[in-house]
Amino acid sequence: MKKHIKLKGRLKFFTHFSFYLGALLLAVDLAVFMMDVRSGLLLLGYTVFYFGVTITLYFYNKPVIMNELVSFATEYGQIQRMLLRELDIPYALLDDGGKVIWTNAAFENAVHQPKGYNKSITSLFPTITRDKLPDDAGLDEAQYELHFEDCEYLAKFRKLGLRETVEHSDIIDVEGYDSYLIAVYLFDETALRIALQELDDQSLAAGLIYLDNYEEALESVEEVRRSLLTALIDRKINKYVASLDGISKKLEKDKYLIILRKKAITQLQESRFDLLEEVKTVNIGNEMAVTISIGIGLNGLSYAQNYEFSRNAIDLALGRGGDQAVIKTPDSITYYGGKSQQVEKNTRVKARVKAHALREIITAKDRVLVMGHRMPDVDSFGSAVGIYRIAKALDRKANIVLTESTNAIQPLVDLFKNNPEYDEDMIVTGAQALELAENNTVLVVVDVNKPSITECPELLRYCKSVVVLDHHRAGTETIENATLSYVEPYASSACEMVSEVLQYIADGIKIRPEEADSMYSGIMVDTNNFVTKTGVRTFEAAAYLRRSGADVTRVRKLFREDATEYKARADAVSQAEIYRQSFAISVCTAEDVPSPTVIGAQAANELLNIKGIKASFVLTDYQGKIYVSARSIDEVNVQIIMERMGGGGHMNVAACQMEGTGLAEAIGILKGTLDEMLDNGEI
Repeated sequence: MKKHIKLKGRLKFFTHFSFYLGALLLAVDLAVFMMDVRSGLLLLGYTVFYFGVTITLYFYNKPVIMNELVSFATEYGQIQRMLLRELDIPYALLDDGGKVIWTNAAFENAVHQPKGYNKSITSLFPTITRDKLPDDAGLDEAQYELHFEDCEYLAKFRKLGLRETVEHSDIIDVEGYDSYLIAVYLFDETALRIALQELDDQSLAAGLIYLDNYEEALESVEEVRRSLLTALIDRKINKYVASLDGISKKLEKDKYLIILRKKAITQLQESRFDLLEEVKTVNIGNEMAVTISIGIGLNGLSYAQNYEFSRNAIDLALGRGGDQAVIKTPDSITYYGGKSQQVEKNTRVKARVKAHALREIITAKDRVLVMGHRMPDVDSFGSAVGIYRIAKALDRKANIVLTESTNAIQPLVDLFKNNPEYDEDMIVTGAQALELAENNTVLVVVDVNKPSITECPELLRYCKSVVVLDHHRAGTETIENATLSYVEPYASSACEMVSEVLQYIADGIKIRPEEADSMYSGIMVDTNNFVTKTGVRTFEAAAYLRRSGADVTRVRKLFREDATEYKARADAVSQAEIYRQSFAISVCTAEDVPSPTVIGAQAANELLNIKGIKASFVLTDYQGKIYVSARSIDEVNVQIIMERMGGGGHMNVAACQMEGTGLAEAIGILKGTLDEMLDNGEI
């Protein structure tokens, strides 16, 4: 092998340098010979002697040099292999199929496998599948975070082509050969991750705690004991926050600012914010348990942003009825608690303030567009009619946006169509509303605060002034930047809220019988004939509408159902399955009914009349979607169940929609959700 080795480059020039000098000496000898023959002959003798010595040394030393070069190359390769073998960084080679073909000692120690391990890399790291490795499609490098045993690794994969290596091989035909190896490096980042986690745990989080029913709770105890109740609540909150190594500061009589480490928030999450329940244990004779709402802001770019997040979070908690905690980060919103019934406010001060604000907004505009939710119900249409009357009383043009009328509201819509007392364009479609919307138009959204399910979501972008009146608990998706937002979860219906606003919007406002019937119908349907979520103010609103011309008998006749609908509801009730001894689950198969979802909701209400049932769920397959109607009386918060499945609503009345799912699969998802939430103590 050594005889066939040929030198090139600088090493070849160095070994042949003596011959180049000999050629130069011959040229000098020729010049001297031309000047003097004897001198030239003498120099020629020296030249011949020089060449003899040079050639002898060349052929004597060449084998020695070649031996040394081969030995050095061999030892150098062995040293490289030894260094790679003993490299502190875990290193391995894979074939193009992801199979391990060589590992160094550090890799073997890291994965606890002996030398010669030759299985797929997936057998060591299940998350690293073949499709994640460098391949022929152009992916030359890749890196992934791996968790192996108690260590965290950053794994880097690099493609090493073999075509150039075997191109001059005598035993491999390189035509069409495009194989490669994959080099794997594992960088242990366990200590770095621990340090970063510790740093993250020490970052500060801002929070706000509000007492939901401070005034009502104080009024339920003797005056001499009120200061004691306040002191006990203060002590409970301060002691709890101090146990988490945090700081609490009372801002107002019913508001607290808290500062906690992020690590403490993790503890709160693990305990599912048990402070919510602890505060309720404060009892010195007060008839009403004190409830609190907590808003936490995390992971902001600054402390000020965390505080802003906490303000948004506390607004969400209050908008959902209180007695719950909300954690807001730049990427997500998480809810905890929310098991208590919302306490109805006896005072109408807020309604009066909102009415005056609404009047100022409407009088500053030329046109009012009123919009409810998609597939409108009686409450949505009735409250829209109430806003229409407000706009007319303030001498403004008004239109109700209704693209498609459902059977549930058709009797009410018929009261206004072809009625000479009302404009022909009183009810417009979404497309017509977009044409009417101008800079001087205000959009009033009723009975919904989720933009994606409004009658015409595009209107929210077209109208600069937006007013929201709703009685549903706020969710993650809400109408942002509303000029006026009046969301009261304790209200029975949007019609109740609009009825109260009507009484303060203007003096001597006259409501037509058709309008009074519509709003009265909304209250009656949403309260299930004044059974569900009915408070003092609900009856006051109904009494106001009754005085304004609402006829109970006329309303009852409007909403009588035919025999087919009655049988469909009875069939859904009769097929109910009692799940885990507390939940009634049924399916509504009303194929011949125009609005099967309404029948499903009615069936869910009926199922609550069964003894021992805490919540009922009726699933309806309609227009390619599965509609789930959820109802409860007081023991279970169906809102958080439906939110887990992508919906929302009230504590006692909620729903969700599921696409691309069959009835059997939807029932399985519902049961799985109930099992998980029961096991975790969430319901």
